[in-house]
Amino acid sequence: MNLATLVTGAELAQRQARGNVLVADCRFDLADAGKGEREHAQAHIPGAVYFHLDRDLSDLGKRGLGRHPLPHDLVFSAALARAGWRPGVDVVVYDDAQGALAGARMWWLLRLAGVRNAAVLDGGWAAWRDAGLPVESGVATPAETAVQLNLDRAQVVWFDELERRRASGDVLLIDARAAARYRGEVEPIDAVAGHVPDARNRPFADNLERDGRFKPREHLRREFEQLLGTRPARDVVHMCGSGVTACHNLLAMEHAGLAGSRVFAPSWSGWISDASRPVAMGS
Repeated sequence: MNLATLVTGAELAQRQARGNVLVADCRFDLADAGKGEREHAQAHIPGAVYFHLDRDLSDLGKRGLGRHPLPHDLVFSAALARAGWRPGVDVVVYDDAQGALAGARMWWLLRLAGVRNAAVLDGGWAAWRDAGLPVESGVATPAETAVQLNLDRAQVVWFDELERRRASGDVLLIDARAAARYRGEVEPIDAVAGHVPDARNRPFADNLERDGRFKPREHLRREFEQLLGTRPARDVVHMCGSGVTACHNLLAMEHAGLAGSRVFAPSWSGWISDASRPVAMGS
């Protein structure tokens, strides 16, 4: 089983039969922050433990860093400890949005913490159910472990670096939001519409087939190489509305063998927290 980017439901089921894997349920609804947790209690992949985007994978108390700032190291570590994770245990993450909310986010946080034996379930909850694989209800209570991880924030792009690289022209900023939000035609969440000047648009949904699974890696590679041109993958910085769906594009690039891109964690909601920062509209 490829524990670097994506795994299928069948691969996860086989891995569970052998043990030593944590399944993380990250289902979340931006309009109803408790929905994912309620639905987890009703039905989930056997043994899965729930991780909440706002409580476990973000620190909503931070200001100026977007709607979903990175969690405190101790909070993220505590969430993994409650789930019974320890070093050496594989992690497979899923949600009900094909990895976009917030499966890829947790996968990215694990990478920041140095945990590389982690992957996202391709197709997520829907693919698992459609395959007729087993489900269970209730809430798991694994034996708590002692965990202390530190998120490597040097792997994250912040305001100063982005501004410096935009000025020098050595960055390709890719915005994962839907095209209408990127162009500023609609803005259902944030206070200001538009996008960061010079950012290119690659909606995260473009990474997916119609059935909700990721496109073949060769297909993804061709599409991203059209965006990159002659640039190396390390020149790419991903963003979105709050630093969540941006991780989906990062995951897609890594799966396609284009390693080294990074995420501008504050993303659009962080960018517009300072009214002096420029805003672009249109294509």
